[in-house]
Amino acid sequence: MTGRGLEAAAGAQGAGQAGDGAVVHVPGDADAMRAYGRRVADLLRAGDLVVLTGPLGAGKTTFTQGLGEGLGVRGQVASPTFIIARVHPPLGAGPALVHVDAYRLGSLDELDALDLDESLEDSVTVVEWGEGLAEVLSEDRLEVTITRPVGGTSDADLEQADVGERHVAVRGVGPRWAGVVLPA
Repeated sequence: MTGRGLEAAAGAQGAGQAGDGAVVHVPGDADAMRAYGRRVADLLRAGDLVVLTGPLGAGKTTFTQGLGEGLGVRGQVASPTFIIARVHPPLGAGPALVHVDAYRLGSLDELDALDLDESLEDSVTVVEWGEGLAEVLSEDRLEVTITRPVGGTSDADLEQADVGERHVAVRGVGPRWAGVVLPA
């Protein structure tokens, strides 16, 4: 979501309806971000696409860890930066989590080469750094933008990446999210 999209979501704060979006202020620690991810996981089902946007150190992977906990998947959810995609099978009857880091992908062809469409219907697919690339995977998606209003990307800021408040803007796109109340 671009700055304009984030502003629109911020203007709809409290509405919590798909299309309107919700903006949440998450306290400054990793546990709070994971807890919010678990709340969002309660809404997810097989076939859902989640597109995560935010600067380095914003909390995209930490949010995804919460999704994994909420979905009840196997394995430690860690950034798949160098392997690009990692599948976390379900521990129970729920869907698998496919965790993708699109940071190193340079084109739609490279995204297509991952064959995500093969697992999309049976899994929850999360694409970090997916804005402007992953939207082609599904007309229905949850767009999550995480920003850190204080701090930056200096070495000192990245060493303390789990410190400081985050703003999380969540917006449902497509018929799947019509009428779904987003956690605020």
